[in-house]
Amino acid sequence: MFSHRRIAAAGIPFVAVLAAGVAMSPLAAQEEEADPVADLVTRLTLDDYKATLKGLTQFGDRRQGTQRNRDAVDWIEAWLQDAGCTNTERVHYEYAPRRFADPPRRAPGQGAPRRTPPRQQVEDLTTATGGLVGRRGRGSGGSTIFGYRGRTGVNRGLMAQPDERIRELNREEPVDGDRSQVYCTKVGTTHPDQMYILGAHMDGHGVNEAVDDDGSGTALVMELARIFSSPDVETERSIRFILWNNEETGLNGARAYVEQRQELQGVEDPPGSGQYPEPRWLGMIQHDMMLWDHGAPGPDGRVSRNQRPEADVNIEFQWNSEMVQESMDLAFHFKFANARYATDYPATVGPHMTNTDSTPFMNLVAAISLRENERGAQVGAGWNPNWHQPTDVWTTYTDDDFRLGLNAAQTTLAAIAQLTGASVER
Repeated sequence: MFSHRRIAAAGIPFVAVLAAGVAMSPLAAQEEEADPVADLVTRLTLDDYKATLKGLTQFGDRRQGTQRNRDAVDWIEAWLQDAGCTNTERVHYEYAPRRFADPPRRAPGQGAPRRTPPRQQVEDLTTATGGLVGRRGRGSGGSTIFGYRGRTGVNRGLMAQPDERIRELNREEPVDGDRSQVYCTKVGTTHPDQMYILGAHMDGHGVNEAVDDDGSGTALVMELARIFSSPDVETERSIRFILWNNEETGLNGARAYVEQRQELQGVEDPPGSGQYPEPRWLGMIQHDMMLWDHGAPGPDGRVSRNQRPEADVNIEFQWNSEMVQESMDLAFHFKFANARYATDYPATVGPHMTNTDSTPFMNLVAAISLRENERGAQVGAGWNPNWHQPTDVWTTYTDDDFRLGLNAAQTTLAAIAQLTGASVER
């Protein structure tokens, strides 16, 4: 019989093991008690997550092209180094508004051709995901047909922010020019040439503190960098922790990363050194808005002030991407990790991964995003009234909200620990 750790070592898909209902021997049960994944998950605390997120609020909305954004990038880099993820680097690029082409696709002869699910598979997935696939509706993923809608938009008015301190933090307007974004890497011991990318965007807008969008995801990735960088933690495969810039202007930071580094994957540099500046991508996991799942707007367009008891972590892949099967498999691996290790909220899987930094990767590698709400049917329909609004500030949220972000962190930590073969020195 297999313990969870032996399953990972044997390369047996976690999903297949669960489906088979594998039983455990007494020896396996003892090993489960020393499960390194469970150990790592216990190192995530609500207080630590909140403290990291609170630190990001000192820079206001961290809008790209401003000094507050540059100061936030510097602060994140120093924080990562202090946390033990000392090999920080930056991607530099020039931002000037322009229209981007479609996400990159595999060159002819590279990997499998595009696989759009047949109608029966989509219908089966509709049932599995609670009806989120196959419904009528175009463009926004069906958001116009799921009950009542709330208003959405972007606040640009400085005086719409009633808090004078926050108003002053956000007074400077952005200018085009040089941009940078920071990342650090946990280098794998056995396969340093392979890696998973964990990302979140650190920029926001709306004349606020960008707590949910996307301080919540940024703090999550930073906390995972801290835990995996502990001296007693090893992973067989590498993990990159990256905090994107310019998400709000069109995923520019993530696109720049793909443009600059896609061709460097798996190249040993210098030759014979055992060093891989850009390990081969195994998966990209994005975290974008993690706190607010208060339910749908009512007839008056208002959303409840309380986190709903049935709140969940939404794990999404893009149904029409070229890597749809691999991305769906990765999403369900995360769902099972949530079921085993998360403490408060369950996870659901949906097929509408749009408008976030995993999009530039979705035709190249398995790519998913974790969110508070389903992107098309819920976020797009105004389920979060703080989205890009002056109310996206620290005082808006309660511990029930922050705990949803913590559960997303537990989900990603557990899934990535499994996928990278994490171990803890005892």
